[in-house]
Parts: sequence; C-alpha cells; structure tokens
Amino acid sequence: MESRDMSVMDHIGELRRRIMIVVVFFLIALIAGFFLATPLITYLQSAPTAQELPMNAFKMTDPIRVFMTFAFASALIMIFPIILYQLWAFISPGLHENEQKATLAYIPIAFILFLTGISFAYFILFPFIIQFMGNLAERLNITEQYGINEYFTFLFQITLPFGLLFQLPVVVMFFTRLGLVTPAYLSSIRKYAYFVLLVIAGFITPPELLSHLMVTVPLLLLYEFSIWVSRLTYRKVLKAERLMEEEAKQKEMNQD
Repeated sequence: MESRDMSVMDHIGELRRRIMIVVVFFLIALIAGFFLATPLITYLQSAPTAQELPMNAFKMTDPIRVFMTFAFASALIMIFPIILYQLWAFISPGLHENEQKATLAYIPIAFILFLTGISFAYFILFPFIIQFMGNLAERLNITEQYGINEYFTFLFQITLPFGLLFQLPVVVMFFTRLGLVTPAYLSSIRKYAYFVLLVIAGFITPPELLSHLMVTVPLLLLYEFSIWVSRLTYRKVLKAERLMEEEAKQKEMNQD
C-alpha cells in the first residue's frame, strides 16, 4: 500500500507494528547481553585506562546496576541495524523504487559509522580524558577513589553519543536523497551548525579546552564531510531526475 493512500490510523498501526518488532528483537538481544555483560566488564576493567584506577562499589546496588547497564547497552548495539531497518521499512512506502533501494544501502554504512564513532571515543578520546583527570588530581593532591558505577557511566556518556553523532553523514545523505536538504543549504547554515556542534561538544566533554577541542574538531570535520557527501548525492539525484524526464519524453514521442 502506498504511503499516501494510508490513513492516520494506518500509519499509527504500522508504527506500532515496527516498534513491537524492535521490542521483540531487543528482548532477545537482552538475553544475549546478560551473557556478554560479565566478560565485557572484566575486559574493560583490565584495559590500560582502568587498571590504575581503584574501583569501588559505594552502594550495594552498584554491581547489579553496572551489570544491567552493560546488558542493555550490548542489546541496543546489537539491534541497531534492526532499528535502522524498521525505520526504513516505515518510511519506504512513501519512496520511489529507486529511492527504496538506495536508502536501504545506507543501513550497513550507518552501522559501520556507529561502531567507528564508539571506537574513536573509547580508544582516543576517553584515555586522554582519564589521563588529564588523573594528572589534575595529582597536581591538586587529590586521592582518586572512583566508584565502578561512576566510571562506566562516564564511559557510556563519552562513547555512545559519538556513535550517534557519527550518523550525521548518513542522515544528510538520506535527507538529500529525499530532497529535504541541499549542499547549498548546508553550506549556508554552516556557522549555525558549528555553534550547535560546539554546544554538543561542551555537553559531552569535561570543562577543559583540550578535551573540548578533541571532540569539536572531529565534529566539524564530520559536518564538512557531510556537505561533501550531500554534493555527491545531490548530483546523483539530479542525474536520476534528468534520466526520468528523458524517459518520459521518449515515451510521449513513442505514443505520438
């Protein structure tokens, strides 16, 4: 059924069905997450960034809280491609056949960028922040005594947002494909986009200049890369439109 022929209730029903599919897959992935949580926690505790930090449980509920956080995070990462596919399946009836095929190919790209963002935050940004905080505590003669819940909560606050922020090129490519944005428009709002990215970087990082720059610079480069991706996509869209117009004219000539 075409999207334009569906009523509001049909859209709501379809959305509910897609959400239920995601929930079912999430529950299945959550079971797997229960088995993955313990080895993941053990591995991350033995990582160089965590070995020198004394981790304690300041509350009786901290161990179960950390365990459940890892189980939920693992489940969300595992079903991220499924979430993207269900989102695509929800909006695909309103797209042309060539647009459906093109946008479906974005899902593996989005998942790779998601993992790239998490990897960048964990292997590059997070160790730098931990080292900076440790050096600052040493200069201030402060004894570091961290709770394991606080450590891993901070880890997720740094890594997961980067996984989502690295979706920017895919989102721009998708919106360009749908005709919602153009390279010229993205270039015209560059200064406003930079300001928003600066604010986002301020929320992610501690109030320290080097950490802020380590987040801000990649985000600005990511925006410029998104403009470049939008240009490539926009050219393909214009080329496809020209081909469709030529085919339509050829059909009219054949009918005459």
